[in-house]
Amino acid sequence: MKIGVLGTGWIVHPITKTLKGMSNMECYAIASRTKERAEQAAKEFGYQVGYGSYEELVADPAVELVYIATPHSRHYEDMKLCIAAGKPVLCEKAFTLNAAQAEEIKSLAAEAGVYVAEAIWTRYQPSRQIINDTIASGIIGKVTTLTANLSYTMHQKERIYNPELAGGALLDIGVYGINFAMMHFGEDIVRMESSVQMMETGVDGMETITLFYRDGRMAVLTHSAYGRSDRKGIFYGENGYIIVENINNPQSVSVYDAGDNLIKFIPVPEQITGYEYQFAEAAECIAEGRTESKSMILDESIRVMQVMDALRKQWGMVYPQEIIKK
Repeated sequence: MKIGVLGTGWIVHPITKTLKGMSNMECYAIASRTKERAEQAAKEFGYQVGYGSYEELVADPAVELVYIATPHSRHYEDMKLCIAAGKPVLCEKAFTLNAAQAEEIKSLAAEAGVYVAEAIWTRYQPSRQIINDTIASGIIGKVTTLTANLSYTMHQKERIYNPELAGGALLDIGVYGINFAMMHFGEDIVRMESSVQMMETGVDGMETITLFYRDGRMAVLTHSAYGRSDRKGIFYGENGYIIVENINNPQSVSVYDAGDNLIKFIPVPEQITGYEYQFAEAAECIAEGRTESKSMILDESIRVMQVMDALRKQWGMVYPQEIIKK
């Protein structure tokens, strides 16, 4: 399958490594906003063609799947461009700026019969099922609480501090904590509480989020762009606890009893990078004529955006693109 990539940011490095490690994927085309940068990126990353505009790439009949690697602020318009050209899409997280945009993308994709999915890799990885099976086994009894954190030193990066790029910790790294909670505790959230520290630019720099579920369970999430955290996800049960190493790309699942004794250790399967699962599923779904992913249906992408919309409303945080000009 010939892959076309929109954007030349850091994510292209692991994506390219992934594609080159898969037997059925081909690094075919990459696009930037200038011909010079596109040709430089094509040479640097090893793509056959470099296009000086996104429009040129989606117009290429050889491109079979487009990977959108542009900033959050561009996802909506870039997906619309691909859908209009009839090109299947894997779009980097966060899916869009807000739920309204996500809902429109779902509608446009359905109308055009084009495959569109959010490329949030943890949804596609085998670790998701491993974690859910471990909880369901009852090995630590009834699980009532989840804590998860994801923090990196990123505050100096423009995509984080610039509101014009839909910056902030929430859409860039908080999306992983929210997805982690929703993958393993579900979506029946009845209340959300949060605390936030804003950057001088008006976007969130760090926050804590508590999700309260209808059945009494609770998920406590922490995200920050100011420092590195241990990135652990922990499930607390009556008879012990489960630790997931790195919620951003789980490496292992460790089960401890109430005496803090390790009673089970589950490594995740070896992988190229962890991104390969979303490409493999996209190829499978497209071959089957599906217009949505099996692991991350568009309604779930919309639900995640709704949660983040509600949090931003609590914080009074509005992106420039969302301000209605009179």
